[in-house]
Amino acid sequence: MDFSAVWDYLAEGANWSGSQGMGAYLVQQLLLTVTSVVAAALIGLPVACWLGHIGRGGALAINISNVGRAVPTFAVLVLLSLGPLGVGELGPYGRAGLATLVALLLFALPPIVTNAYVGLREVDREIVDAARGMGMRGGQLFRSVELPLAMPLVVSGLRLAVVQVWATATIAALVAGPGLGNVVTEGFASGNTAQVVAGALLIAVVAVALELAMAVVEKAAAPVPATRTRIGPEPRPETPASRT
Repeated sequence: MDFSAVWDYLAEGANWSGSQGMGAYLVQQLLLTVTSVVAAALIGLPVACWLGHIGRGGALAINISNVGRAVPTFAVLVLLSLGPLGVGELGPYGRAGLATLVALLLFALPPIVTNAYVGLREVDREIVDAARGMGMRGGQLFRSVELPLAMPLVVSGLRLAVVQVWATATIAALVAGPGLGNVVTEGFASGNTAQVVAGALLIAVVAVALELAMAVVEKAAAPVPATRTRIGPEPRPETPASRT
């Protein structure tokens, strides 16, 4: 494989411009990834957090969301693209954009729902009991204690969803849909190996960049030091008078 040809393909401005250039495909795939993950979070996080807070119904919610893992995303995408959702273009999302969004949304739900529910349930019960003993109830307990401590796992679920959805969005090209998968499929169709490798390389590089970006967010969501998360008043410093 001549990697200089791959570099030449990536460096050629004409390959990035136009409605069928890599630039347009890159924007489409980023939009697909962000929109589907945000939609999945808006649907899945409230349900998972509420069930994790009350401690009931979580197994059912996780099993229902895991249907997205059991059913191949490509099969869902094909079925949706053949129906009303697959007709025409959806603005900047491209042809079959709505069908692709729905398929990716279903794929993004399992890690988001599972991690959020598990994160809430794994909060130390002693801390929760201490907060209740101080008079915290319902929403205050959830906002001030449970959610901050569960946030790293919640963000971890979002990170998994973002990277998985980005990688999976490339299959939309197999049903003439949007995204960078078109660069690869067009390269195969024309026998242009440099184009195939260039498309695959671009997809991989962006996936790594998204992973690193979400890792930074996950680290930032880690619980604050124990001195800041202490439940109850700070202990009074010992003074010479108190020692006597």
